[in-house]
Amino acid sequence: MYIKAEIVTVLLVIGPFLWVTSFCAAGKGKNVEQLRDLMVTRQIEARGVTDKNVLNAMRTVERHKFVPEHSLHAAYDDHPLPIGYSQTISQPYIVALMTELCKLDGTEKVLEIGTGSGYQAAVLSRCAGSVYSIEIVEPLGKLAKQRLKTLGYDNVQVKIGDGYKGWPEEAPFDVIILTAAPPALPETLFEQLGEGGILVAPVGEFFQELVQVEKINNTLHRKTVTHVRFVPMVHGAE
Repeated sequence: MYIKAEIVTVLLVIGPFLWVTSFCAAGKGKNVEQLRDLMVTRQIEARGVTDKNVLNAMRTVERHKFVPEHSLHAAYDDHPLPIGYSQTISQPYIVALMTELCKLDGTEKVLEIGTGSGYQAAVLSRCAGSVYSIEIVEPLGKLAKQRLKTLGYDNVQVKIGDGYKGWPEEAPFDVIILTAAPPALPETLFEQLGEGGILVAPVGEFFQELVQVEKINNTLHRKTVTHVRFVPMVHGAE
């Protein structure tokens, strides 16, 4: 199975949301709650995601508030969407699948590399105890931080920085999730993953694999889940 999963980072101005008429019209009369429910039923549950907390998060996090206004009509469609700065917001199924692979029970401390629009962080926040998210593109990081705060995701912290460095001041983490693809897993992130922790990431260059890695006795136990296509993870100065 090959899934196009380019990461989309959203440019959305926080303020009055002037989308309701055209958005609902594009959904053929359905309200946003109905569109989200259909998204989960047809795109996510139908593909085998079963974690109830993940499904509930996907039904409650308002995806249309994390996409650009010109893409509102497609906010709940089964594909990624461009959000500026050569970034995308991931396909809903990929967001749900990666969150399920984290095996969250609501208590974990999660590090996310690649905040983008903040959508994945918002979903994680509804399934974990706390989320620390790093974004290398400063305008996107600032917008996401403001958006998440405005929407009430109080257990998410966002900083601008190089994801390859992780967030050593807050380590260790129970879970680390990457929303951009490094050629190989960064050793620094492995060092910041706690014993028994899980890392979920796309890995590779042109040919990429979505992997789930567990740290047991300071050793990586890696499982390939599927093939994906994400934007590359890059180095940069804070």
